Amino acid sequence: MEEDEYMLLESMAGCFGFLVLYILVKLVHSIWWKPTSTEKLLKKQGIKGTCYKPFKGDIPDMNKCAREAASKPINLNHQIVPRVFPFFHKMVRKYGEVSVCWFGRKARVIIVDAELTRLILSNKNGQLTKPPRDPLIKLLTMGLTSLEGEKWSQRRKAVTSAFLLDKLKAMLPAFSYSCCTMIERWQKFVEQNNGSSELDVTSELDILTGDVIARAAFGSSYKEGKRIFDIQKEIAILVHDALTNIYIPGFRFIPTKKNKKRYKLDVQIKDILMDMIKKKEHAMKEDESEGRSSNDLISILLESREVGNSLTTKDVIEECKLFYFAGQVTTKNLLAWTMVVLSIHPDWQEKARQEVLDLFGKEQIPPDFEAINRLKIVSMILLEVLRLYPPVPVVSRYTTCETKVGSMTIPAGVDLYLPVLLLHHDGRYWENPQEFNPERFSQGVSKASKDQNAFYPFGWGPRICPGQSFAHLESKMALAMILQHFSFHLSPSYSHAPCARLTLTPQYGAPVIVQCISI
Repeated sequence: MEEDEYMLLESMAGCFGFLVLYILVKLVHSIWWKPTSTEKLLKKQGIKGTCYKPFKGDIPDMNKCAREAASKPINLNHQIVPRVFPFFHKMVRKYGEVSVCWFGRKARVIIVDAELTRLILSNKNGQLTKPPRDPLIKLLTMGLTSLEGEKWSQRRKAVTSAFLLDKLKAMLPAFSYSCCTMIERWQKFVEQNNGSSELDVTSELDILTGDVIARAAFGSSYKEGKRIFDIQKEIAILVHDALTNIYIPGFRFIPTKKNKKRYKLDVQIKDILMDMIKKKEHAMKEDESEGRSSNDLISILLESREVGNSLTTKDVIEECKLFYFAGQVTTKNLLAWTMVVLSIHPDWQEKARQEVLDLFGKEQIPPDFEAINRLKIVSMILLEVLRLYPPVPVVSRYTTCETKVGSMTIPAGVDLYLPVLLLHHDGRYWENPQEFNPERFSQGVSKASKDQNAFYPFGWGPRICPGQSFAHLESKMALAMILQHFSFHLSPSYSHAPCARLTLTPQYGAPVIVQCISI
């Protein structure tokens, strides 16, 4: 009996020892062997950069650079790269257009090259995907952006159908109504303040773009959607916090204060959207019985679900969450930066205003679709602002296996970081890149730069933003109507402080003095 017990204990000890050895081997592989092997392979190809440091890598340096850059505003010019991406800026200046740094134990290859960027974003063979992220981040950006393969292809088809030309034209009255509401509100502010009023246009345009999406994409009023926007902002702050820290598997299940808040907000937003979906389903049944059709995003997705598509109600909720965030925040920031830039360059503000008045006359009637398409100067200005202040200043991809990129062989498990902002400010591709010069787009995007592959405000390739036409149309109408009614210049309280918080945003807001124009 004692011998049997001894053999059992010996067997258990052997199993335990094997388990410990297995864990040690996995740790050594993960923490040392794989990163150092990746480092050697990259350096062998001439890709320079920082040396691998176990556990944290370059994260302390990244955070230090970001804190120092964010501590003070910059001069009123468009040389914003060192403030927005201080670490990337330092890496590119020191190591060149392709360099490697370390986010914890994961290699990040920073690429500031137009052709390589195009190759990476055009990849269709499944070797380059969206980087795996902390599951907490997915609370904000699930839906289309998180999918791959056939599921992504089916979902993309359903979402893209919401932004076809006829659908956009049908949304125009909603755009117009939202813009008119904002113009009337601004006019009241000006009247109450003796002819001019200071407005933080980031807050004002937050209301406008929220209203546009709520009405045009979901058929509801801004009042109904406002709670969703407020929740999305809170989640975005928590997501930004997660992005700047190393992901620890299983950490999201620990009931920390931030984790509990994240999940509470996620439940709230899903409940609101579920209620909106139920109302929309009821309204769609009534419309069908009366021969009417709906053109908003949520209706199109629900119809897609009904005709055999693999979409579930959960999928519809995720796409709604994504569109609320992506559609609202990016367009708000584009318009805010446009008003800042036109305040810095009043000559271009006047040129754009004259074009608007020449096309639309002096009756202050909201422009129609054809009139908006004739706004050449306004379009050139928006494109140049997208170049200088791209809403999404960096995109990334992840190598699922060893992948050929140009002449480079990138190992599996590497993040490819494509800082669009640096590319848009690169003198190799743009004449006087720090200068605001809308004329460079006078013959279209393809002839604006020395290399037609150097402009990526909405991404590129199969995963290019499906809502870019929506954003362009909304931005042109909003800017045209603002120019039609107001002149504006920067408030003395304005501080020029672009910063990357998921999107490129003014750190301290954008206070602007607006005045009604006499026509």
